[in-house]
Amino acid sequence: MALRNIVTKGESILGKVCRPVNKFDEKLHILLDDMAETLEKANGVGLAAPQVGILRRAVLVIETNVEEDEEEFIIEFINPEIIEVSGEQTGAEGCLSVPGEYGIVTRPDYVKARAQDRNGEWFEYEGTGLTARCMCHEFEHLDGHLFLEKCERMLTEEEISGGEE
Repeated sequence: MALRNIVTKGESILGKVCRPVNKFDEKLHILLDDMAETLEKANGVGLAAPQVGILRRAVLVIETNVEEDEEEFIIEFINPEIIEVSGEQTGAEGCLSVPGEYGIVTRPDYVKARAQDRNGEWFEYEGTGLTARCMCHEFEHLDGHLFLEKCERMLTEEEISGGEE
């Protein structure tokens, strides 16, 4: 495994639509493993392939809704599509590709997605709360969108540092 550089706002690749993954081979597995290591090192909750310079429809999301005695885990979504949403949540959101900037974004509170795993097998996954927010956020990267486009407003330095909200 290897750390990959995270592409930041202003780089054109973040505005491009990713191509579907068609080969579920060692090259894809290396990409996913590298993305997992990069995500862990960056202390994020999700990472999409274009954020590491690869225009493929691959996303990692950390499932944070786990029991107290369980470990959080990474879900790998290849060629994901959202098939159901419900509810609404509004809260602060940031992005590893937009360091130091946070904004208020409204997202569904429940998301059901269909995707393939690293071996090409189809599965469905249901996320709520932060996981649902992260799924929406990361899947949008695959179509060239940043959370900034959905922000109701950006947070001030004081709000970010824990002053007032």
